[in-house]
Amino acid sequence: MEINDDKSWEIIKSEPGPNLVLFQARYDWVKNPRNEKSFKAVILESRDWVNIVAVTPEKKVLVVQQFRFGVSKNTIEIPAGIVETGEPPQQAAMRELEEETGYTSNNWQSLGWFEPNSAFLNNVCHSFLALDVVKTHPINLDEGEEILLQEFSLDEILQSIEQGKMRNSLSVLALSRVFDLRQSK
Repeated sequence: MEINDDKSWEIIKSEPGPNLVLFQARYDWVKNPRNEKSFKAVILESRDWVNIVAVTPEKKVLVVQQFRFGVSKNTIEIPAGIVETGEPPQQAAMRELEEETGYTSNNWQSLGWFEPNSAFLNNVCHSFLALDVVKTHPINLDEGEEILLQEFSLDEILQSIEQGKMRNSLSVLALSRVFDLRQSK
């Protein structure tokens, strides 16, 4: 079965939903071009996100361990954060890396951008590679953050993924743009 690209989903009306702090809900009433049936879709509007694969001169990758409310446990991820209004994504990545880790770099590369969940989110996540990162500043965490910074070798990253300790899809996706994560021990 193919989707006919000539037919688009008609938005009949749109209205704001509740403000959810990190997201602004929106309700769109849409019509399915296949069967002409209408229904209410929920969209979470969000600012774009960034994440950073930060590699030290010793070829270690910076990872952060932090409590995540959605899964109610500590996770292992790469540094990440929200792009502020009007802020270019790379500048946001540089700021987030410095705030969460105290590390900076003069060697940045874009890894592309991805839609975190296009089923109901309207934003993108911009991924960056920062090479030769060095500690230059103290960590500067937000009120709602508590982060344990670690440096992982590629083997430790692979082990964390295999053991289910690193499960954040956007972290694994960004890492896969830099490393072959299919390697087995």
